Amino acid sequence: MALTDIQIKNLKYTGKPMKVTDGEGLFLYLSTSGKKLWRMTYYFERRERVLSFGEYPIITLQKAREKRLEVRKLLAEGIDPAARRKIVKEEQISEVKDMFQNIAQE
Repeated sequence: MALTDIQIKNLKYTGKPMKVTDGEGLFLYLSTSGKKLWRMTYYFERRERVLSFGEYPIITLQKAREKRLEVRKLLAEGIDPAARRKIVKEEQISEVKDMFQNIAQE
């Protein structure tokens, strides 16, 4: 059964970490600190993996579902979403380093 914003807002920490599923691998993880974190379970090369999207309410239900759709598209193309995220992050870091290097040379 799909989650609603009202259900998510009413969720309270019960003493143990808890998973509340939305469907197609997406779930809201209630941590021991009381945070509500969006995560997604998927399988790539016969291995189960978990991808984190961020904290609710910063990442809304709609945005989490959009990210789930993006991950499913990558998987359909045969691309590991976690590896893709890592490559993008490394590219961003190298761009920043290049920018600082160019400024220093000027």
